[in-house]
Amino acid sequence: MKARTKPPELALSHDLRSVDLRTLQALFDLAPDVAFFVKDSAGRYVTVNQSLLSRHGLRQPSDAIGKRPVDICPGDFGRIPTEQDQRVLRTGKPLVAHLELQWYRPREPVWCLTTKLPLRDEDGRTTGIIGFSRDVRAPMQTEEVPLAFAEAITAFEEDPSKRCSPAMLAARSRLSPSQFAKLTRRIFGLTPSQFIVKTRISAGSRLLRESVKPIAEIAQRCGYLDQSAFTRAFRTATGLSPLEYRRQEQLLR
Repeated sequence: MKARTKPPELALSHDLRSVDLRTLQALFDLAPDVAFFVKDSAGRYVTVNQSLLSRHGLRQPSDAIGKRPVDICPGDFGRIPTEQDQRVLRTGKPLVAHLELQWYRPREPVWCLTTKLPLRDEDGRTTGIIGFSRDVRAPMQTEEVPLAFAEAITAFEEDPSKRCSPAMLAARSRLSPSQFAKLTRRIFGLTPSQFIVKTRISAGSRLLRESVKPIAEIAQRCGYLDQSAFTRAFRTATGLSPLEYRRQEQLLR
């Protein structure tokens, strides 16, 4: 009954109250490459760190608390995470290391690995979400990176149209598949398959923004057999079709 005396957007379940939210926020404030959040049973922010605020051009936590992603981020970049939250809350199934394209204000593209875990009460009911989105970085300047590995990665990034698989990249790197996977995860924070998708979709995003080439041609330049395959992969990664992405970019110019 006491929960009714609180503003609706701040009403917390027992499960959420049991988390030391201020400590978690302070911890993740020290990680600028990680957007951390806790949300209530309606998918509204309860706790956010400074990185999440910066990504949306917000100044203080109160600008986000009690709101959903769709309330603070326009278009599909707000709709998609809101729909993700609804699925996690409805099904109780976590979203783990999901590769997706997010944006810093005003228009800087950032690839992230997003994880969302359901919070549950003592009866097992989903009462909220706790999660984070970690920026994918690629520090290639370390001397620990074998030359053949760097050459294979660079060649693929420069021309993602070539036929490619984790096994093929491993062979070009003169590494076993397990060695290649371990090094890829250590450097990029990605599995080999995730790295291939990231590289191809990043190239596609750039061509959609910077050229007027037909989408079918862009698909081939990014290593996809046809436009349909490219569209499916692009939508999975960004939540938008290539055409929708290009139109949204044109509106932002």
